[in-house]
Amino acid sequence: MNSKALTKIQSVALITVIVVAAVGGGVAYVLWSGQRATETIKIGVCSDLDNFYGEATWQGAVLAAEQINAEGGVLGRNFEIVAEDDDTETAPGDIAVASNALTKLITVDKADYIIATAGSATLVFQDIAAEHRKILFSVGNINDELTQRVLDNYDKYKYYFRGGAGNATTATYAMVDSVLTIGNYTGFTKVAYLVEDAPVFKQVASGMEELLPEHGFDIVYRGIIPLATTDFTSYFAAIEAAGAEILVPVIITQTSASFVKEWYGRQSPFVVWGYLTLAMNSGFWELTEGKCEGVTFVGIPIIAGYPLTSKTVPTREAIIERWGDLPNGAAASAYDFVRFILPDAIKRAGTTETDAVIKALEETDVETSGARRFVFTFNHDIMIGPAGPNRPGEDYVLVCMFQWQNGTQVPVYPKEIMEEAGATYKYPTWHGPWD
Repeated sequence: MNSKALTKIQSVALITVIVVAAVGGGVAYVLWSGQRATETIKIGVCSDLDNFYGEATWQGAVLAAEQINAEGGVLGRNFEIVAEDDDTETAPGDIAVASNALTKLITVDKADYIIATAGSATLVFQDIAAEHRKILFSVGNINDELTQRVLDNYDKYKYYFRGGAGNATTATYAMVDSVLTIGNYTGFTKVAYLVEDAPVFKQVASGMEELLPEHGFDIVYRGIIPLATTDFTSYFAAIEAAGAEILVPVIITQTSASFVKEWYGRQSPFVVWGYLTLAMNSGFWELTEGKCEGVTFVGIPIIAGYPLTSKTVPTREAIIERWGDLPNGAAASAYDFVRFILPDAIKRAGTTETDAVIKALEETDVETSGARRFVFTFNHDIMIGPAGPNRPGEDYVLVCMFQWQNGTQVPVYPKEIMEEAGATYKYPTWHGPWD
């Protein structure tokens, strides 16, 4: 996929002809007024444009810019999307290729703002953005170090803002709080976890180890699995033997379908409640032949179709209409940044000057498709909440859990959202500790 632009505003020349009739003869005066077109505001997308998250990021940004431009732009200027392919989703992921892509986006394509789904390259991207004084909005990277850098060296890293999900520490506390909630629903206290072998996922496991026993939960099984594991037979057998009642998986690779099908096929006597990235996609029901019934996973209201805000469902419908498919988290985050967050900041700043926009972003408090109030923390992270009875009641970005029920994603956490939706949590259809 090549770099793309939504609109190219051509220079316009206005010719005014004034004919002055003079007594005794006609004299014509021609006035030529040259008026330069207003320059566009360029938003750069640096992603693996041929892959799942990269293409979705580009699509979300493009749609948002089209809508902004249809409304007259921002400060009288249109948004223009430019993009470079950084291959960050293509194994093994070459940092040099990614760095070159971002540098080109800034120096050749002249992007004013950057959206990236760079994964492990995001730390490098932070340095490049700082060098060129460009605001960088990352989608989906939960590494704590990204916003810790803002805290430790504000002058250098103030250009960075996190988008999409919160940081790993927040994710850990949210997952613990959600397990407390499923414990409340069920009375279950015996927990197993099965997490893919990556530092941020093991951080979630460590948090559960530390915090759940303080609330009367017993960790009966601890599993760290290689990335892209497809055969879970031995793990399920061990988890069943341990007497687990709740299994918390943290699986972000494409093997979620294999995991779910095996759980269903074995009719394992425990509930599944955790991170299964593929499960949030609308096609997961068909992919698993309905065997994801009863699986509960961290999801996104825009994908589930739950009207969390006044903008959630309209955004969902607009993405489907424009691209012919449901959005994923990357598309939703990029869309929200280009459609709501950045325009709001630029308008309040009254300028596109970088430092002024940074200050305005730091004071963001705006409704998006994913939050009733989208607010950045003091270190440019995402304000998260509420997360159940142990967290403040502000409606910031929510960590939501959805359960597959009869082909539909139903909200079951936070409890307030479940009740608001008129939903209930449901057990698997086979025998287990819920009998």
